[in-house]
Amino acid sequence: MAKPIYMDRVIAPHRSSSPQAGAVLMAVVLAFNVLVAIFLIVIRAPPVLPFLGLDVLALWLALRASARAARRVERIQVTAEAVTVSREDEKGARTVWTSPTAFTRVGVEQPGEHEVRVRLMIHRKRLTLARALGPDQRLEFGAALQDAIRSARNERWS
Repeated sequence: MAKPIYMDRVIAPHRSSSPQAGAVLMAVVLAFNVLVAIFLIVIRAPPVLPFLGLDVLALWLALRASARAARRVERIQVTAEAVTVSREDEKGARTVWTSPTAFTRVGVEQPGEHEVRVRLMIHRKRLTLARALGPDQRLEFGAALQDAIRSARNERWS
């Protein structure tokens, strides 16, 4: 008999541009730098040329870091027995956190005006969740997680 799952949510960061858009941006910046390099060679200012490569390198590193960060995934599952959080980073490594549903609490904190933290707590252990979401989405997620844990506890003790 399959046990009911009260929440099964996957949270992944949203990126506003695709890898193709990053390639187009790199091509435009590279083309502009080639034109500037030609101009600098014509006016006999070659000592400036290495610095043109530095901005291309910095942009490439930033786009690469953004693409790697987009592969981070967080999965939250709530059953009557346990709350399980598994995180997968950009390299594929997994971290799993499990706690009994009966003793797990959800804390939603607002330390600042535009800052919201959703935490799972058991005894003295804490785990911050949903960092990839915006503040309003974190509030909604925190409420949904509290409802899921409450429903799971009710099923277990009824």
